Amino acid sequence: MTLTDIHLGRRLERAEAAGCAGFVEARARLFPDSGAQWIDVGGTWAMFDGVDSPITQSFGLGMFEPATAAGLDTIEAFFRRRGATPHHEVSPLAGKDLAVFLSARGYEPFELTSVLHRPMAPPDPAVYRTNRISRISIVNEQDADVFVATSVRGWSEYVEYAGLIRDLARVGVARRDAVSFLAELEGEPAATASLTIHQGVALMAGASTVPEARNQGLQRALLEARLRYAAEAGCDLAMICAEPGSASQRNAERAGFRIAYTRMKWRPRASA
Repeated sequence: MTLTDIHLGRRLERAEAAGCAGFVEARARLFPDSGAQWIDVGGTWAMFDGVDSPITQSFGLGMFEPATAAGLDTIEAFFRRRGATPHHEVSPLAGKDLAVFLSARGYEPFELTSVLHRPMAPPDPAVYRTNRISRISIVNEQDADVFVATSVRGWSEYVEYAGLIRDLARVGVARRDAVSFLAELEGEPAATASLTIHQGVALMAGASTVPEARNQGLQRALLEARLRYAAEAGCDLAMICAEPGSASQRNAERAGFRIAYTRMKWRPRASA
């Protein structure tokens, strides 16, 4: 069992920050005019992936060095020069004083995320067996368009974000530092997922399933495929971030993950 402490928190926060930094670098390579960039300010990694991108935020605030007014000035200026609102994902392991500091500076919390982890171990292939799953494959360049289309269909209920989802999926599948997975149900593309690895930590992300194929065990099968890949790559720890109480969190818990902590995202108050 891996115990929850500041050392675990630093590994998990840095793994997600590294995954997002890789995404930003991929966008900058694919779209040089996008202005995509990330910076390190006292161990806090601030990402700009576009004004509307969910990746545009900071990770690790207060986890590696105490948060300071000067450091936050630098991070805020980084976002605002690019027309983006400063957002910060903050672990409770950074300490309660950070919440007081952010509140006094004019920030408010607006989102919660469960950060789950599990020690790496060979998954049991019998747990999520289903005869209807035809194939789970690693996506190559020839499969990229299918992966993108499946991802968009997997988030089809958020029709107003279809363009953003397509854009994120296209950049994600083109990354050099990530592995994308595609699952088929009865021979038809039905679900997607991705994996990044940083210093022995495997970050599971990008899960989506087309509406007509849900509740068939696809995401649980994709999770096992990624765990197997990560174990073979020498990882000792896996992590997933999910909305508290969501189906994604329940799937993770069934696969042996447990909550390390609940992270809080902060933004400037409208009156600040």
